[in-house]
Amino acid sequence: MNGPHPSFRVLQARKRIALIAHDHKKAELIEWAVYNKAALARHELLATGTTGKLLEDALDVPIKKMLSGPLGGDQQIGARIAEGKVDVMIFFWDPMEAQPHDPDIKALLRLAVVWNIPIACDRATADFLMTSPLMNQEYQAILPDYNMYLHRPL
Repeated sequence: MNGPHPSFRVLQARKRIALIAHDHKKAELIEWAVYNKAALARHELLATGTTGKLLEDALDVPIKKMLSGPLGGDQQIGARIAEGKVDVMIFFWDPMEAQPHDPDIKALLRLAVVWNIPIACDRATADFLMTSPLMNQEYQAILPDYNMYLHRPL
């Protein structure tokens, strides 16, 4: 095989799922999560502050809560993605309303793509993701090769 060898990150059968929702999408995410309660209970869940509290109350399962999104929770989840501590992100964002922390949201979505983690931004995609056989088995995610970027002359 020519060229650089790909590196992998192993996503265990028990995934670390980040759950995030903008204010006008929180009810939809809660409804979706309650419908998928049994599937979600098999995984480790983390969420931004307000969403996490609502999910914990609705699901009666522990949720690792970050700060509220506008107060840094989006960035906390982004940091966990960069550290390889988030496997899947479900982010019901509101395309019809500007958010005061739009730069944080864009950075969060960018990091999810940079580190090749599955992202669902709407209910249909979240349904497809949660019903995939890969959600409950080990999976080797190919990590992009950023060596040229990391070792470029400055």
